[in-house]
Amino acid sequence: MRGYYTPEQIRNAEAPLLDSLPNGVLMRRAAYGLAAIVAGELAARTGGVAGRQVTILVGTGDNGGDGLWAGTYLRRRGVSVSALLLDPERAHAEGLEALRASGGRVVTRCGPADIVVDAIVGISGTGPLRPDAAAIVRQITAPIVAVDVPSGVDAETGAAPGPAVTADVTVTFGARKPVHVLAVPRCGRVELVDIGLELSAPAMMSWEPADVGRVWPIPTASDDKYSQGVIGVLAGSSTFPGAALLCVGAAVAATSGMVRYVGSAGAEVVSHHPEVVVAPDLESAGRVQAWVVGPGFGTDEDSADIVRRVLETDLPVVVDADALTVLARNEHWVAGRTAPTLLTPHAGEFARLTGSDPGRDRVGAVRDLAERWGVTVLLKGRATIIADADRTTFVSDAGDRPHRPPGPVMFFRASSGPCSPRECHRRTRPPVGRGCTHWPPPEPRTGSAGNSRHPFRRARCVRPSRTRSALCAHSQTGSDSFGLHSRRRGVSRVVPP
Repeated sequence: MRGYYTPEQIRNAEAPLLDSLPNGVLMRRAAYGLAAIVAGELAARTGGVAGRQVTILVGTGDNGGDGLWAGTYLRRRGVSVSALLLDPERAHAEGLEALRASGGRVVTRCGPADIVVDAIVGISGTGPLRPDAAAIVRQITAPIVAVDVPSGVDAETGAAPGPAVTADVTVTFGARKPVHVLAVPRCGRVELVDIGLELSAPAMMSWEPADVGRVWPIPTASDDKYSQGVIGVLAGSSTFPGAALLCVGAAVAATSGMVRYVGSAGAEVVSHHPEVVVAPDLESAGRVQAWVVGPGFGTDEDSADIVRRVLETDLPVVVDADALTVLARNEHWVAGRTAPTLLTPHAGEFARLTGSDPGRDRVGAVRDLAERWGVTVLLKGRATIIADADRTTFVSDAGDRPHRPPGPVMFFRASSGPCSPRECHRRTRPPVGRGCTHWPPPEPRTGSAGNSRHPFRRARCVRPSRTRSALCAHSQTGSDSFGLHSRRRGVSRVVPP
């Protein structure tokens, strides 16, 4: 589990250390870690450290001080360091003196460099870059390493309302901040430097594949289709039959014990998924333990009546797409529900539910809706935000793999069920269950004719690029298919100089 901490939480955690340590030690500890990562970037990008050129964009306050002290440590390794002071009168005095004493230079323009360090604004800064800083940043062609957060990007919301830095690497101190998962394209790779903070509970969390694998239910010899969960799917119409196929396909791939489909696309569903039990209406659907309603379903009176009847049950319900449009006019249908209720809007559907778009503070907007309606809300996006009625929040970034959709897939399971290799892996597609116990997939077998054949080539997998809603018992946290990426980002542990 990865935690993210607000600037206020970080300042509160730093206060005891600042009181107990000699003046400046905590800053130099952070700067030493920053210098080590910059040196590593130089070695990786240019093949060496000594003799390379680094320019530091120095703002006011402690963030600029971090950059200046890091420049001092880089000078000890033979790096040519230049500091461009955006406000010379307010630059960190001790850091500037140390840099000059080590042989670093103060310059008035950003010349050629192998790496540029963004030490303009730290976690306390708000708003876009000022015009002079924005003009300098626009001219940079070298890789950028940001100190704590990319300047111009809000540390708590990830919003960039104007000119801002887009970093290749962001080096953060003590703990990750919300910006590091909410604005991944701005932050680049995030490196964490441990400076010895004692932290409380995080403001939000994200699951990693191993976390999903630990809780993904595996059936025992005594399980049957009901103990593994029966999903009911209400999706698709004559206009959008594909929505039924995609939603049912998600339920099947999530390894429910049984999937029942109710709707007008029964023939198409059975032709693609013969194991699915099809019914024409709710009355004949049979036993169901959780419902998914909405994708391609329609918003007419008949559809609205079905949504109402499903929400009147005491079963878990995922409400998506057209069902959200219906629910926007009938908020009272979810009032007082005791069974889990999950709303999965994109930004436009969120605006229909609340009367306004999520705005810059997407996390705050999702928390407010979840608390006000007493439900779980999953706001789709590059960074998918999931909040419970008690404001517990998870964030899942879509990662940097090219097959990722703009709106990630989410699975909901009624009860328990396996994550089997047959349903996790496919020869030509990335698996949906990287967090499961079957990852990595087995090596392909080689046939007698020398052709490589995957042992699970007939497996059904969800194609995240189209599936809109979905199905898994751990829906609030989900699996790799709604955005958990498997790459481990580094944590640098440093010893203060």
